[in-house]
Amino acid sequence: MSLAFDPFLPLPLILAIALVALLLVGWAIAKRMRGAALRALALAALVLALANPVANFEDREPVTSVVAIVVDRSPSQMSADRTARTDAALKALTERLARYPAFEARVIEAVTDPDAQSPSTRLFEALASGIRDVPSSRLAGAVMITDGQIHDVPGSLSALGLDAPLHGLIVGDENEIDRRVDVVRSPRFGIVGEDQEIVYRVNEDGAAASGPVDVTVRINGERTLTETVTTGEEASFYLKLPRGGENIIEFSVGELDGEVTTANNHTVTLIEGIRENLRVLLVSGAPHAGERAWRNLLKSDASVDLVHFTILRPPEKQDGTPISELSLIAFPTRELFVEKVDEFDLIIFDRYQNRGVLPVLYYDYIARYVEDGGALLVAAGPEFSGIQSLAETPLAPALPAAPTGAVTDAGYYPRLSDNGRRHPVTRSLPGGSSEPPEWGRWFRTVGVGNTTGDVVMRGADEQPLLILNRYGEGRVAMLLSDHGWLWARGFEGGGPHVALYRRIAHWLMKEPSLEEEALRATANGRTLVVERQTMSDTTDPVSVTLPSGETREITLSPAGEGLFRSELVLDQPGLVEVTSGDLRALAHVGAVDAPEFRATVSTTDVINPISTESGGLTVRVNADASNLPQILPTRSARIDAGERIGLRASNESVLKGVRSVPLFGGFLGLALMILALGATWFREGR
Repeated sequence: MSLAFDPFLPLPLILAIALVALLLVGWAIAKRMRGAALRALALAALVLALANPVANFEDREPVTSVVAIVVDRSPSQMSADRTARTDAALKALTERLARYPAFEARVIEAVTDPDAQSPSTRLFEALASGIRDVPSSRLAGAVMITDGQIHDVPGSLSALGLDAPLHGLIVGDENEIDRRVDVVRSPRFGIVGEDQEIVYRVNEDGAAASGPVDVTVRINGERTLTETVTTGEEASFYLKLPRGGENIIEFSVGELDGEVTTANNHTVTLIEGIRENLRVLLVSGAPHAGERAWRNLLKSDASVDLVHFTILRPPEKQDGTPISELSLIAFPTRELFVEKVDEFDLIIFDRYQNRGVLPVLYYDYIARYVEDGGALLVAAGPEFSGIQSLAETPLAPALPAAPTGAVTDAGYYPRLSDNGRRHPVTRSLPGGSSEPPEWGRWFRTVGVGNTTGDVVMRGADEQPLLILNRYGEGRVAMLLSDHGWLWARGFEGGGPHVALYRRIAHWLMKEPSLEEEALRATANGRTLVVERQTMSDTTDPVSVTLPSGETREITLSPAGEGLFRSELVLDQPGLVEVTSGDLRALAHVGAVDAPEFRATVSTTDVINPISTESGGLTVRVNADASNLPQILPTRSARIDAGERIGLRASNESVLKGVRSVPLFGGFLGLALMILALGATWFREGR
């Protein structure tokens, strides 16, 4: 109850009346007048009636105190056993809190962002966000249900800004074990063909003792070797990067009996392969307009080391000069074509013909170079149809076509064949999809027969113009016209000669993005993009193995000629394997070295220091949460609940309404005034 005044007259007037009454009472007392006390009482009642004192009676309702329950829903908690334990602990805690009307449970689900660059368990961020609207005086405390692997624990309570007890309920047994493999150091970039060192370590958390364990290493999905290492000790793996672009190196270990999870039994590291310099040998048979186009293209690339060998004397000029005296300097043919031929990434014969400059045996060396994995490009002119053709040398078995002797000199638009519209070398050439193509004409085609491989472009009269073929471990391309330079000169608008020549060269050097039959998997956040490149009209469904071991089969939709694609949104980070027949692709969804999977064994050590500092409790709860500690409500500022979950009840209340009672209004005030005046008259009448 509280006392207030609601005066009927202005306060100065009431004060004036009170002053006059006080003077009258003082004068009466000074004169010792009879009934002075009664007159004073009557005047006081009059002044009080004018001041109108009011008694206010408040109707208040106690407010509940908020108990924040933070539930760990991070990936390390996603196993069936941990999920069940977490749900059981949450149910038991909320049921127990429901017995206390003074407490209001607020459940905060701490879910890890699947698109995060480095997924981690951030329970304190979730707590701060979940109680942002709760005054500190109303916060009874916080309870975290987790495996204890928390990655954002503040250094102190002051940094946390939490003035309430913090408790940790740890789901998981004390004797848990887990085996994991971690990459300790790995280069981000590396030069193709050079040695790279990756340092890794196998850890066994909770295991009694370390020992030898087998580690399987795969490079770009292909099994490389199995090494035996000692757990807990660093080991080095050395490799030569097999290709340019992204290389995925995977380390995996076998399962440990009874371990918490197998999601961290394998890990990957990504190394971007960089070609230091591409060594290209360009052999030109005679000076011609197209020679400059090849030379300019190759010299414009700073990563290309070009060796250019040109025959300067045309075949019709026979002056008797010995071949050994035609060069200004002695050309090291034996060194290039015999001793160091394997060091070249690509050999190009541009309108070359066999005129005795190179010994016949050298062509056999080149054929074996291709068969062992080398790359050969033949840019043919009319010479290819003559008796001095490369097809008449030991190089012939490596060539994808044999000349017929015919040369067609007629204008035509180079067109993509059915295979060319699917092949990645020619599929997306600008201007090739229209009819006629949106590029200039050529005017010569060398006739060939007995073709093998893929004819991806056709010339005059539907004759083969560009043939791509595999020979042994290597690759061969044959361009059956020497008029590509017309595109470079801009004749009739020109054409995509740079894109075409570069794609041919990169396909020959086994660029993964230009493979005819390829399966690719890439990750964008938590979205897995699966792409299948094929020369067929259709493709079979692909199998996707998720980090958890679950296998899904997905159907790919057409995304262009020879290209099929599909997207799959995943809710778990880790290594994903995609297979289609003999093809296999790997992608890592989420961060490569996520803190979430560095340690998965449940622990009380992480949260216990700050929980103890706040006056809270950290305990393990069993599978059915039957050992959940009792709750102790208290109103003290400092809580010491011992082995119980201490929660601070709030002293605050909410004002629901106010009831006002006038003390000198109505019959009560009138009765007091009449009584006082009557007593005065009675006293004066005596």
